Amino acid sequence: MIYVILADGFEELEALTPVDMLRRYGTEVKTVAIDNIDVCGAHSITVKADMNIKDIDKTSIDGIVLPGGMPGTLNLQKDENVNELIDYCNENKKLIAAICAAPMILGEKGLLSGKSAVCFPGFEENLKGADIGNSPTAVCENYITSKGAGTAYEFGAEIIDYISGIKGEGKKIMVQMQCKI
Repeated sequence: MIYVILADGFEELEALTPVDMLRRYGTEVKTVAIDNIDVCGAHSITVKADMNIKDIDKTSIDGIVLPGGMPGTLNLQKDENVNELIDYCNENKKLIAAICAAPMILGEKGLLSGKSAVCFPGFEENLKGADIGNSPTAVCENYITSKGAGTAYEFGAEIIDYISGIKGEGKKIMVQMQCKI
């Protein structure tokens, strides 16, 4: 199961684009609220999450997705349950995908040191020790990072490639969705 973690102030495209793409691909994915089930995004779009973070069975985790947005990223970063999930995924080599400002959470935890990573421009200093690239997304080991809302399709495609183990599977979904590749 892939869990997309939502906190008030999350960037809607960065959360819902990967959810949509993963479901089109046939992957089990759940949106997860860190507090109230009704989560308000950065652009005042309220999403009813599938579940609360306290109800996650860690043994079911194949990976987590952390959308950016402000103050969503800061709300994720200060949440104890989110940090426990990140630590669990890191220790167990499960997928950890973060987009926009959210890679800063991983960088400030020291998890991106020596790894290729990208983030929304201006947050690079938070990616402590990372090899910061210029591409829309970066994949290194079990980490996928991406630059922002405009890269949400590429981000979703990389997540699909990672979980399928087949390079190009995500692009097939993009083509079906009429994305320019």
